[in-house]
Amino acid sequence: MRAHSSATTATSIAVTTDSHGAVTSSGHGGAGPAAVAAGRRTGTLQAALGVTAFSLTFPATAWGLEGFGPWSLVAVRCVLAAVIAGTCLLGLRVPVPERGHWAGLAVVAAGVVVGFPLLSTLALRTSTTAHAAVVVGLLPLTTALLSALRTGSRPSRTFWTAALAGAAAVVGFTVQQSGGALTSADLFLFGALLVCAAGYTEGGRLARVMPGWQVIGWALVLCLPLAVPAAAVALSYEPVRLTAHGVAGLLWVSAGSQFLGLVVWYRGMAAIGIPKASQLQLAQPLLTLVWSVLLLGEHLTVAAPLTAAAVLVCIAVTQRARG
Repeated sequence: MRAHSSATTATSIAVTTDSHGAVTSSGHGGAGPAAVAAGRRTGTLQAALGVTAFSLTFPATAWGLEGFGPWSLVAVRCVLAAVIAGTCLLGLRVPVPERGHWAGLAVVAAGVVVGFPLLSTLALRTSTTAHAAVVVGLLPLTTALLSALRTGSRPSRTFWTAALAGAAAVVGFTVQQSGGALTSADLFLFGALLVCAAGYTEGGRLARVMPGWQVIGWALVLCLPLAVPAAAVALSYEPVRLTAHGVAGLLWVSAGSQFLGLVVWYRGMAAIGIPKASQLQLAQPLLTLVWSVLLLGEHLTVAAPLTAAAVLVCIAVTQRARG
């Protein structure tokens, strides 16, 4: 980010990262231990708010599909979120990011703005939100794996053992639920895992050098030239029924999941580091299971919460093993 950005101040501060990837500062006016601890508590709260917003994404998507086709829902949510982000960036006169940041922003856009919403929406046409929540329970693990590859770190043998155990639990669950074979919904969900993890990893890296809300804001704006014509085409081909659930679902996935949730999520990752933020995300599948029952009236099989708990244990081991 340019030195004259509104996100900087005149105070001289040296920004560094600790062993967990969290941002610390020193120099003239640098924060003392109490201020650093307070900043980490705030970062933890922000990441937790992001997880809560994300846990409502699948139920909100299911509601949105009651009124919109899958392609229309994805395209329109992207347009609405980009308009919100663009208005904020323009209103605050945020400078355009440096050229070196655009490649990373493109990865965020492809993974978080387009890839995950599209693939997960296509999956939810035939999958329950409870089933999808368990499969996507591997997202923190996948993010940790890609983060390790991106930063060049070498996870321990314990890390890889737990990673494989978690993957085996999810694959076993999906095969058992689908009668012995993976369905097209499962393939969509596994693809969504990969692209979203790539977007989270790159977004977490960028959030260390520019404010988190600007990361997702510019990624959304980057997609706007494609999202507008895509929305126009999709709406002309897919029928629209403006129901209360459909509109509420669209508004939440646009403003809550696609923008506000990612704003606090990236800020939290920058403050406490990707590994610690991923630990908080362990609660996301379990929260989604609760929402699927309360908001959608779904009935859970015994395997769903048991598999979610098993994945939670496996990912917790990977997070402890990373250091």
